[in-house]
Amino acid sequence: MTTQFETLDYAIFIAYAILILGVGLYMSRDKKGHQKNAEDYFLASKSLPWWAVGASLIAANISAEQFIGMSGSGYKLGLAIASYEWMAAITLIIVGKYFLPIFIDKGLYTIPEFVEKRFSTNLKTILAVFWIALYVFVNLASVLYLGSLALETIIGIPQIYGVMGLAIFAAAYSLYGGLAAVSWTDVIQVFFLTLGGFATTYLALDLVSNGQGFIAGLKKIYEAAPDHFTMILDKSNPEYNNLPGIGVLIGGMWVANLYYWGFNQYIIQRTLAAKTLKEAQKGILFAAALKMILPIIVVLPGIAAYVIINDPEIMKGLGPIAMDNLPDMNTADKAYPWLLQLLPTGLKGLAFAALTAAIVSSLASMLNSTSTIFTMDIYKQYINPSANDKATVNMGRISALIALIIASITAPLLGGIDQAFQFIQEYTGIVSPGILAVFILGLFWKKTTNKGAIIGALASIPIAMYFKVSPKEWSENPIFLDLPFLNQMGLTTLITMLVIGVISWNQHRGSDDEKGIEISRETFKTDPIYNIGAFSILILLTALYAIFWS
Repeated sequence: MTTQFETLDYAIFIAYAILILGVGLYMSRDKKGHQKNAEDYFLASKSLPWWAVGASLIAANISAEQFIGMSGSGYKLGLAIASYEWMAAITLIIVGKYFLPIFIDKGLYTIPEFVEKRFSTNLKTILAVFWIALYVFVNLASVLYLGSLALETIIGIPQIYGVMGLAIFAAAYSLYGGLAAVSWTDVIQVFFLTLGGFATTYLALDLVSNGQGFIAGLKKIYEAAPDHFTMILDKSNPEYNNLPGIGVLIGGMWVANLYYWGFNQYIIQRTLAAKTLKEAQKGILFAAALKMILPIIVVLPGIAAYVIINDPEIMKGLGPIAMDNLPDMNTADKAYPWLLQLLPTGLKGLAFAALTAAIVSSLASMLNSTSTIFTMDIYKQYINPSANDKATVNMGRISALIALIIASITAPLLGGIDQAFQFIQEYTGIVSPGILAVFILGLFWKKTTNKGAIIGALASIPIAMYFKVSPKEWSENPIFLDLPFLNQMGLTTLITMLVIGVISWNQHRGSDDEKGIEISRETFKTDPIYNIGAFSILILLTALYAIFWS
């Protein structure tokens, strides 16, 4: 199955590509008489306004794993997968109020740098190496894989060429210009991904309602698939292991979200590049507001595709093109690409530009952050401590290029993954609990020691692997527990925090660690705009969960 593009579709897509490359290259230029330094390249000269911070956060976050993966999960299990987006809105508010003031006060370039200031260089290096490996082999590779899969499904580009094309596109404007080029183009990318995403959702719902529009379509899919509008799944649901009921609200999803939004370099780096702390916090609030509407463009299309495919009358009216390579419960990630072929001329190009924008912006963000960690935490620490600005920036570009090449080689090896969004969450969840435990205790418990943090971080892996065994092993070995992976993450975090706490307490016998962070009520003081916006989002979230609870 390939989508038939007309001249207008190609024109829209080419115009988008030229615009992104043009803006990216313009922002990459060196100012007359000024050599880019580390702050220019890695933190965009600390010049980003709040709206650029918020847009860049969303552009870095939304990629093929949302458009393809979350739509696939929407097709298979419904609105419940939107918890990842809506819970993220609360998480962003917490990060903005309680984490960001400390990070910005420390003048950080990287998250591992915080580890060095709070704990030790050894722990910083351990985590820096881990993050580089995670970004290259999981994040970059999975985005390239899912992106190339979308290109292959939609317009028939062989996967290897899709990987190469996306890699070259992202590299063309991000390698030379650094975070400034990435962040300013992200504003444009967000415009395209929201406009194209809304267009796809509107037309899908309009199709479901036989031309009666968005609201009528929404009512129709709710009536046709009420089981797809349950936010809190019960144990009888076959997808309970992916989204374990009330555990979504009080369990391991907090681990996934706090780790991702609070301690993930390619996310938090945007806030570190803001003009001021207040600008960074307003940017975070803007991103939280955008998170509230994202399920409309990344989840509803999957539910609409499910209703369309299971309605013989609608399918009959679509003709033979709709019968090619239909998604089913075992190939749910085909739902969004399948839906795109049904769009009219012009909107196909816009929707395809939206998908490409999501993919390329995430690639560029991950590349920049991978190179930031390698350059600032490995290269300048161990390889060339006396590197000047020119050498530092050049190493940032070289390391990003090498990371991209490795990820491009790895990407095709990820073939055969169903519900890729869930896959990424689950396997990142092996390591995120230990990192979260180290950071939470390091930030807010002054007694936490370096020894406790290192032992806790290393112990978290076998703890996580204890929970993560196959169903066959569960049945044969009663000492193992059959738990949903989100619950596994929650328990792993609590046990790791206990390990760190016991070791730290035994070291100091109650006294504070010399590197403990001094905090007060003033540290977390936010302005009225932030507070009003945060409360508004919390009220809206409460209403949504009340409406769609079960």
